[in-house]
Amino acid sequence: MDRQIHLEYLADRIEATLASHKVRSRVAGGTVTPRFVRFDLLLGKGTRLRRVHDLTEELALALEAPACRVLRRQGRLQVEVPRADPQRIPFLRVCGQIERTPPVTALVGLDEDAVPVLIRFPSPDVAHVLVAGNTGSGKTMLARTIALSLAMLNPPRSVQMVLIDPKRRGFAPLSGLPHLLTPLIDSTSRAALLMGRLVEEMERRDRCACSEPRIVVFIDELADLVMAGRRSIERPLTRLAQRGREAGIHLVACTQHPTARVVGSLVKSNFPVRIVGSVASAEDAKVASGLPRTGAQLLMGQGDFILIARGEQLRVQGPYISTGEVRRLVTTLSGGHRREPGWGERFLGMTRRLGEMAQQVSFLDKVGQHAAT
Repeated sequence: MDRQIHLEYLADRIEATLASHKVRSRVAGGTVTPRFVRFDLLLGKGTRLRRVHDLTEELALALEAPACRVLRRQGRLQVEVPRADPQRIPFLRVCGQIERTPPVTALVGLDEDAVPVLIRFPSPDVAHVLVAGNTGSGKTMLARTIALSLAMLNPPRSVQMVLIDPKRRGFAPLSGLPHLLTPLIDSTSRAALLMGRLVEEMERRDRCACSEPRIVVFIDELADLVMAGRRSIERPLTRLAQRGREAGIHLVACTQHPTARVVGSLVKSNFPVRIVGSVASAEDAKVASGLPRTGAQLLMGQGDFILIARGEQLRVQGPYISTGEVRRLVTTLSGGHRREPGWGERFLGMTRRLGEMAQQVSFLDKVGQHAAT
């Protein structure tokens, strides 16, 4: 079926389903992204938004979709439907869109307008990042993306990294990066020892009023690490989360168990940026994001995230990079890095050429205006 005809069909089904429940509406355009379609919905005067929210299951059934989300965004009510043919976003292609960046800046993914989303760790609005999501949500892939882009955009004299991965599955392909402060940390006892040393380094930097080079600590499974290490992990981790930014020490923590019992007290006020993928329940979504009714439990997984910063939400699609590509990039960085200024721009120039050969993806199309018949 022609895509435009299919979009018109879905718009008709949305209007018909709402009309059958006595909700007057009209679909007035929308947006097609690599993973989902959003329809802008105009409601009849006096219609309560709660009525549409309560009909999400009926809409999903009528659209033959596994689930759909109803959300209010920038003054518009939108119905979000997963695409039947979701597309991946190649990491190299996204990197090819990046020109110059401030120091200690990393790539997260693309927003709904196909614009790269970057985070700058020294910013007071960032400091530390929590990545939450179930197995299959893409959180480990996202953490790899952040680490790789940091390494590509910053020489080792500016940014150093620590990788904590007791399972040796998530971060093992990154173990050859020249930016690593230590070898891959693969046990709870070594993680506890390292955390203690990082606290000592933070205190030393506080005394010297120093924050360089920046240190970014990546933790593959925060909840398991905290439960296994208990106070030996939780105490230094809490101190680093509370005071690390001023000393140039930042945390990127991943967890698939964002429950209040395990990580609630630790992350409640210490992780200004949350990147939340698909989670098990609305309660987990609330704990992970720090906001109610984000709908994260309805996300589609495989790199589909909501980024929360300063109380605002942004839908982000994380890019994909295979393990083989990760290893090749790490080898390139390890063998060819230079410490002089301009290293990041030259590396990105090479990456753009590689990105041109990567899989071509149509990042964004606009849905034509649709009027009810």
